[in-house]
Amino acid sequence: MPSNPIRPLVLAAVLAVCALAPATASAEPAWAPAASAPIHPGVQTFTDGAQCTSNFVFTDGQGVVYLGQAAHCSGTGSSTDTDGCTSASLPTGTPVQVTGADKGGTLVYNSWLTMQARHESDPDTCAYNDLALIRLDPADAGKVNPSIPVFGGPTGIGGPSTTGAKVYSYGNSELRGGITQLSPKRGLVVQTEGNGWSRTVYTLTPGIPGDSGSAFIDGSGAAIGVLSTVAIAPLAGSNGVGDIARELAYAQSHSGIPGLTLVNGTQPFNGNALL
Repeated sequence: MPSNPIRPLVLAAVLAVCALAPATASAEPAWAPAASAPIHPGVQTFTDGAQCTSNFVFTDGQGVVYLGQAAHCSGTGSSTDTDGCTSASLPTGTPVQVTGADKGGTLVYNSWLTMQARHESDPDTCAYNDLALIRLDPADAGKVNPSIPVFGGPTGIGGPSTTGAKVYSYGNSELRGGITQLSPKRGLVVQTEGNGWSRTVYTLTPGIPGDSGSAFIDGSGAAIGVLSTVAIAPLAGSNGVGDIARELAYAQSHSGIPGLTLVNGTQPFNGNALL
């Protein structure tokens, strides 16, 4: 029986095509060195002129890079409008200026807008779910490092906090006039509230307007929260810190961003950095 001359030719062609095809690119971005990266947790963001502090770095299943800020940073009401299910906000698609970025970013997720679209009714979720995501332009993605300045980390996502647990944060308010020595903060958890949706914390130098959205990590360097409120009463000088595990879970379920993940820092956590 004669052999079929077509089959080996087809096989050779397939092998040639496979040899020429590029390898599938990894979804994990190549992070800039922590010591020189112009974009990192703690850089300032400006949404329609309102200044906030970025929190954590996020990626999705395609390797797109996002920077977190507080949802209320794009709010259009008064400073007392804190219920995300009723407070007005700028729409997704709004440009966001990011310090260190050449192209800036775009607001692509806002927990307030999402809760309103879903007719969220849980009062704790409405009161404390305060997370937004800024999608960075691909041209700026290579300028990012996910490490927290001074302290390093995050080392993952933390769980519930006990009263007296140590916390660390880095705020970057314009009101400090560029005095970066006041940006890193250490403190303690005073109480939890909202059935786990928020922590009340005291830090040696409390968060002030402009620090909104900044990242909080715990005594092991794990991400625990996002600065949401500055309290005048009943615990004057305290800060409300929304639980990032719950806020991220909500975004993963309802943002429409497949594979959304909080990125660990490239630098080890150092809780003794200010000692």
